[in-house]
Amino acid sequence: MLKHSLFALTLLCGTFAMAAPATQPAIDGTDPRVAIRADAAFGKGDYATALPLLQAMASASKNDPTRLGAVQEKVRVAQKALDSLKNAPAAAQQPAEVPMDPETRKKHVAPKPGEVLSMSIKELGNFQYDDQKGGLPADVKSLDGATVKIQGFMIPMDQADRITQFALVPSLFSCCYGQPPQIQHTIVVNCPKGKAVSYCPDEISVQGRLTVQEKKDDGYVVSLFEIGADSVKVAGK
Repeated sequence: MLKHSLFALTLLCGTFAMAAPATQPAIDGTDPRVAIRADAAFGKGDYATALPLLQAMASASKNDPTRLGAVQEKVRVAQKALDSLKNAPAAAQQPAEVPMDPETRKKHVAPKPGEVLSMSIKELGNFQYDDQKGGLPADVKSLDGATVKIQGFMIPMDQADRITQFALVPSLFSCCYGQPPQIQHTIVVNCPKGKAVSYCPDEISVQGRLTVQEKKDDGYVVSLFEIGADSVKVAGK
């Protein structure tokens, strides 16, 4: 479900962006196309686009308590993420760049038994990837099954509370302004069966078992990295 959304929602947002008129009319919260666009933007982490759409939907759902509650939860998540971004230091909004050129990138070393690899998302995905040709560097494949500890920001997809699966990305700054991270800089995180986490707009630390695999949906590569999480907590705690 999430893996398909990582690809399809990005395309959907791009389609709506190209179709948008120069002067935006008042948002009709009852229009099903508004709900589609809001869900697409929310799922991609483009909270700046999603928030006014969701607010219009909430206003139009006052007589439908069940739908209103779900929309209001997404409004809360989007607003909290944007507030957190606004208050974050500028240096923390954009992670440091890591060499990705085949000649200059730092090759990964397979961990020793019991070793926990601590790195950033961009350090893990420090390679160029062609989603048409495919293929992962051998040193990246050697990390399959390793225990890793990686920091990043959470993007909930189809739910805003009691999250069991989410995307971990290097920065909310890019996502909030419509620039989705590259596929090698997006990690799918799966919580243990029967457990869930609440949305956190702050940087988090995820530790667990890493799976390295080119997963496809309808012929498209939709993810390269997944983590079976043992621990999800606010970074620095």
